[in-house]
Amino acid sequence: MTINCKGYLIDLSSPKVMGILNITPNSFFDGGKYKSESQILNQVEKMIGDGATFIDIGAYSSKPKAEFVSDAEELARIVPVVNLILQHFPQALLSIDTFRANVAKATIESGAALINDISAGHLDTKMLETIANLQVPYVMMHMRGTPQTMQSLTHYKNMVKEMLSYFAERIAKARRLGINDLIIDPGFGFAKTLDQNYELLQKLELFQMVELPMLAGFSRKSMIYKVLNTNAEEALNGTTVLNTIALTKGANILRVHDVKEAVEAVNLYTKINS
Repeated sequence: MTINCKGYLIDLSSPKVMGILNITPNSFFDGGKYKSESQILNQVEKMIGDGATFIDIGAYSSKPKAEFVSDAEELARIVPVVNLILQHFPQALLSIDTFRANVAKATIESGAALINDISAGHLDTKMLETIANLQVPYVMMHMRGTPQTMQSLTHYKNMVKEMLSYFAERIAKARRLGINDLIIDPGFGFAKTLDQNYELLQKLELFQMVELPMLAGFSRKSMIYKVLNTNAEEALNGTTVLNTIALTKGANILRVHDVKEAVEAVNLYTKINS
């Protein structure tokens, strides 16, 4: 179970950690935290030092009811950051959190390694074709609607069955276009209620039937702190608990704000199974 990132074969049968770098002013946890070049580089250095395999850069917040950001603004935010990071950390494997084909193309051409799309190509009809042309790994997430509308689209007759059908259709289309390296993301918190998120986690092992690597992203989300009656700042322990459960159910990549703790979870899980 490998993906090709800029000529490096990454073996995802051994779980990996993806560190989150939000360069948006309005992300739910760390919005506006990394503004200056030194802040960005210090955080990247810390995440790589703590054991992150990938750094996921986002310039458009996908939190519920997030403000709209234009293509031009997203490009202006993200391309200079890709250039900056690779100037100082040329071996870094950068993932770009975007649903726009032109942003994907510009950032890959600037040296990024993979694309992480919350919409699996639904929000930009040119995305899958662009990924096929770029021949880079592609994370396709399950979501309904847009970040502005998704939380009103949570009615399912059979959520897991409908999600598996969604991925089957997306994967088939991607394969027809010649996309080789695919990763699925069930999309915790996206077009799902609190209870649906936990139903999804309970049944997460069913997504192994897709026979693709799976990314799980719980980091400091409301599905944790609403249950614990706390807030995002106090949700690290809960994040680690859910990350560990996800590993036991087949997750291959943990997408997190706190890399050190996620790497520790992976190391202990790996030791148990060695």
